[in-house]
This record gives sequence, structure tokens and C-alpha cells, in this order.
Amino acid sequence: MFFRDIVGQGKIKERLVRSVSEERISHAQLFSGPEGTGKLGLAIAYAQYISCQNRDGNESCGVCPSCRKYGKLQHPDLHFVFPVFSTKNVQKPFSDDFISQWRDIVLQSPYFTLNQWMDAIEADNAQGIIYTHESESILRKLNIKSFEAEFKVMIIWLPEKMHSACANKLLKMIEEPPAKTLFLLVTEDEESILPTILSRTQIIRVPGISDQDLQNELLRQERFDAETIAEMVHRAGGSYLKALDYANPGEDKRFFFETFQKIMRFSYAARIIELLNLAEELADLGRERQKEFFLYALQLVREYFMMNFGKPALNYLNREERNFGIKFSPFINERNVIPLKQVFEEGYKHIAMNGNDKIIFTDSLLKVVRLIRK
Repeated sequence: MFFRDIVGQGKIKERLVRSVSEERISHAQLFSGPEGTGKLGLAIAYAQYISCQNRDGNESCGVCPSCRKYGKLQHPDLHFVFPVFSTKNVQKPFSDDFISQWRDIVLQSPYFTLNQWMDAIEADNAQGIIYTHESESILRKLNIKSFEAEFKVMIIWLPEKMHSACANKLLKMIEEPPAKTLFLLVTEDEESILPTILSRTQIIRVPGISDQDLQNELLRQERFDAETIAEMVHRAGGSYLKALDYANPGEDKRFFFETFQKIMRFSYAARIIELLNLAEELADLGRERQKEFFLYALQLVREYFMMNFGKPALNYLNREERNFGIKFSPFINERNVIPLKQVFEEGYKHIAMNGNDKIIFTDSLLKVVRLIRK
């Protein structure tokens, strides 16, 4: 993977290249930033650049033996750790058990969500976790001398999903790693990482992609007209994934929006039976999807409340969502916007804590009835 494959982030790329040219490569670095900003791609491109045998200015050459192996994510000194799930057949899963699926999704595009990854490994209702025993694999791999490259590289995607016992076992390795060992952690929730891990890493905060860089990339693809691109960039908020989602919402987003509409309509009409059926339907989703739904509902509450102020620049809705809001937005107002926000925030928190999902959704939807009819 090359730096040029990552949209924008020119300053971050310059910083990474300079660290190599000045031989100031920190042994543990944390790429932190919002979803869709290119953090994983930057980490892989950085690792490839470090290992390249014939760097070409600000890029790896792409043709040396090291680059060709990195291009397939099959370099013997490149290792990955990421959230997985246990199955009936695999009670103690390691990241390596899913490495072929990982290579497929990353090579297709380094921009993807945790939900998309869990879909790729058919996790169904399971939550993605980096299990305690993964630390054994990490320690074993990094205590072996490198095969070909100068550095052994361990890329940990979403360390916030790491079991605390696993994180604690890695503390000494991260603080005092074997010679020429490089940890690259990629997070979307820095606050959920153990402070002892954070204190041992050099944090590289990856900002949202600039509007100009995002626009240039979308124009380069020649897939969208100018008006659509303008709306995509406005709604993206610096996220390449959100920009693409505006033009081509995935099945999850369409389902979430349709479900949100039903909840609000059934709540206004006090159609309790239909709401209870919806609660059961949502309870059948996987945990990660359930959390995504609550986050999406929170976003729509904010957007429809802001629609009442008549300032389109403050809204980040796609056309379908905006059309629904023309008539619906007055029902999200100063009397109920805060309580609605609290309902969906509590639902997310309780799902994340592995609460009974059917009870959580039933309770949440019944609260919405009272607030919408207020």
C-alpha cells in the first residue's frame, strides 16, 4: 500500500516520511482519529515505506521484494491483530484464523468499518473482541528475529476492543520491545484504551480529510456529478466513508432509516404492538449493529432538531432523510430533544454492556412513545 492510496492527510504523510529519513522511528505509535480518515491505510503504507529497499522520495518503490510482499499483505515481518469472535469450532480464536478474510477486505479498500469487518467474517450476533490469549501470539511473534526486513511490524487495529488482560500482558513488550520492533496501533476511540498503553505510545492524531482533498478524490473517480459531490463533501465531515455512504447508502443504513421512520410513526400513533414487534426485530441484530442503530438514531435526532432553525448548512442529511424531515422535524423540539438523546445514549450503553437486548429495545421504544406524543 502506498501513501498516495490514502485520501488527503498530506501533513501526516510528511511527518511519517520525515521520521524515516531522520531515523527517528518511535517503537510504538498510535494512529488516532475518526472513522473514515485513512488511519489503517496510513499505518500500512508507513510500514511498507520503512521496509522498502529502494525508497523513491516520499513513496516506497513498489517493485522491490519487500514492497511486492507488502502489496499482498504477506510479508513475513508484517503482523496484524484485529477484533474476532469465537465459534463452536474455534473456542480460542486468534487473528491469524481470519487472516485471509482480513487481507481480502484491506486490499479491496483500507476504508471500512468494524461492522463491515464483522460481516466479512460472518460474526452474526457476536461482538468483535481481541481476546486475552491473543497476547501469547503477539509475544511469540515479536520475540523471534525478523526474517527479511529491518523492522518487525505489529499493526493492531482497534486496540480499544482489546480485553484488559491482553492489554496488560503487552505493557512490558510495548515499553521495552525487542530491537527493531514496531507497534502501530490504530484507534477510533482513544479514550477507551488503557491509560498505561496510551502513555507508552507516540500519539499521531489523524484529522478529518479536508473538504478540498475529499472533493479532488471524488472528482478524480468520475463517478458523481458536481452537485452530488458538493453534497457528499458537506455531509462527510472529513470522513471518506461518510461521503461514499451519502451517494450509496449500504443495506444497514437503509434498514436503520426505515426502522427509525417506523418507530416515530408508530410512536405518534401509539401503535404499541407494532413497536414491540420492532423491538424484537432489532433484538435479532448483532450487537455491533444494535450499537450502530442507536448511534444513527442519535444522529437523526440532532439533525431533525437542527432542521427547525432553517439553516441548511447546519444539516448533514441525505436527500431521503431530508425529505422525511420536512414534515417530521417539528416533532423533535426543545421539549423532547434532550430526553430523546438520553434514551438512545442509554440504549447504546446498555447494549455495549451486554444487557438483555430485547428488554433494552422494548424499554427504549416505549419511552419514545411518551416523548414524541409530548
